[in-house]
Amino acid sequence: MAYTGLSEFITDLERNQEIYRIKTFTDPVLEIAEIADRVSKSGGKALLFENNGTDFPVLINAFGSENRMAMAISRKNLEDAGLEIVSLFEKITESRENLFKKLSSLPDIIKISGILPSRTRRKGLCQQIIKKDPDLSILPVLKCWPHDGGRFVTLPMVHTMHPETGKTNVGMYRMQILNKNTTAMHWQRHKTGASHFEAWKNTGKLMPVSVALGGDPVYTYAATAPLPENIDEYILAGFLRRKRVRLVKCITNDIYVPYDADIIIEGYVDPSEELVKEGPFGDHTGVYSLTDWYPQFHVTCITYSGNAVYPATIVGIPPMEDAWLARATEKIFLAPVKLALQPEVEDFHMPDAGIAHNLVIVKIKKTYPGQGKKVISSLLGAGQMMFTKYLIVVSGNIDIRNYRELMMNIFANTDFRQDLLFSSGPLDVLDHSSDTFCLGGKLGIDGTIKMESEVIFKSQSVKAVTDDEYFQKHNPGDQRNFNLCEDLGVAVVGVDQSENKSAVELTKEWFSKVDFKETLNLILAVDNNIDLNDLFTVAWQVLGNSDPKRDIEYISDNTILVDGTIKAFRKGGFSRRWPNVVCSSEETIRNTDQKWDSLGIGPLISSPSLKYSHLSYAGNDEVIV
Repeated sequence: MAYTGLSEFITDLERNQEIYRIKTFTDPVLEIAEIADRVSKSGGKALLFENNGTDFPVLINAFGSENRMAMAISRKNLEDAGLEIVSLFEKITESRENLFKKLSSLPDIIKISGILPSRTRRKGLCQQIIKKDPDLSILPVLKCWPHDGGRFVTLPMVHTMHPETGKTNVGMYRMQILNKNTTAMHWQRHKTGASHFEAWKNTGKLMPVSVALGGDPVYTYAATAPLPENIDEYILAGFLRRKRVRLVKCITNDIYVPYDADIIIEGYVDPSEELVKEGPFGDHTGVYSLTDWYPQFHVTCITYSGNAVYPATIVGIPPMEDAWLARATEKIFLAPVKLALQPEVEDFHMPDAGIAHNLVIVKIKKTYPGQGKKVISSLLGAGQMMFTKYLIVVSGNIDIRNYRELMMNIFANTDFRQDLLFSSGPLDVLDHSSDTFCLGGKLGIDGTIKMESEVIFKSQSVKAVTDDEYFQKHNPGDQRNFNLCEDLGVAVVGVDQSENKSAVELTKEWFSKVDFKETLNLILAVDNNIDLNDLFTVAWQVLGNSDPKRDIEYISDNTILVDGTIKAFRKGGFSRRWPNVVCSSEETIRNTDQKWDSLGIGPLISSPSLKYSHLSYAGNDEVIV
């Protein structure tokens, strides 16, 4: 169903027993985020904090399960939206043999025209209350992590417009509160908002910007969706909710926003104004995104509905609420990827440990030699896929969400001498591992089933390692930790860089000499404070801390070592500041433990930060120095 404001969505969540109402006072500074982190990582319900020191309840973890994500996009399950898009695309694009078949597609075309956003001259529900002397302190804006630079609006739908074409965009760019009527606007250099900002610089005029909060939750999803530039996000929202989005003109600028949003923050950005320092911010990478320079957003008016709810999210060490947004994208955008880019694509998946842009798995229907490499080359230049650091393409009857099965198939069908495609290109601005900001190495792995003409080298069978004692007996001097995934031929090694900054080099040298190297496909080196049995954390660290061109080395023809250690500790240091892991403070954890029983949300859930606090360095500061 289409929701009119978050209050309707909350009512539906209650009907489905998917939400807790919390009446105990809970502070937007650190407390709400700590509670949400515990509930989110444990697969719990949405949370509505009704007592937070403001007039606005805080809704958080609203997207944090498959059922709630499906509800948010007006579907019974995530697959429904994808299947509907496939059906619609096929009906519109299939060849027509006669006039009757052409006419039969008209209802589907009419449906598309019926979901285009409309504009009304009437005031919207979002404008029932108008504050022309704006004060952002009326909103329960969260501070999520102890070393955040301040309070951040974390689910803003930022509306901008190109000054020449009039094309609009809705993007999700965090906003740090600077004072009662000014924020920083974190639109990254690759985003459409930043492109519009550059265009406004040439006009000598103020750039109008309006921020919507809440409304139908499908609006929030649409603002995060990887749509091509100049495609209206409210077309996607209208399709998903099966009802066009009504837009109303803002009070103090010419931007149009959803009629039924909960809160609207209107204002402008002055392109001639000096940038301001923004951050740090505990980000979805699981580490702090460090301070940088961004434009200022000046608030001219705040409007809201009579029953407005303030939406928020918290990001940090995965998996968290944003993982469910990524899963929705996998389902919804499979059809467009197939029909517009790569017709051979059967499925794609962004594992949680890869935080969306560090690892993408693609499954194709393979019909000719070299097809896997062709898909790699194409996708690494397609839209937001250009930020992908590791891209793996597979084929055949394989479940790409079963990671053990996936890895076994990759190793069985990949010859590391010919099937690894190294390149360099743009990276997400949040990537901290490359030597150069926004630019670094990439790796495409052709793990498809090979045809006869593709086999250049005779494959080597990898024998399973079965003797842990052999590893311990031949242990290199600086190594004390091993985890052997015996059936896969994978070794995870913990290295102590504090004792010897050449520890990684010693590991490479050691593995290249010992006589069991042909029993291994993959060696992963991580810092020795990682639990090597926790393969999710190992994968998150390796993917986040490595640059494929710099940090992958051949140990033998079919054995590679990936250095996933923290580069700030390597010999000679690192060219950039290295961010620290995001964790709550001991005080926040203790206070939350003491308050837990009064919240009415079930038995105590231990803080996830207790599991990860040992990964922090330098007194848990935001940066490793």
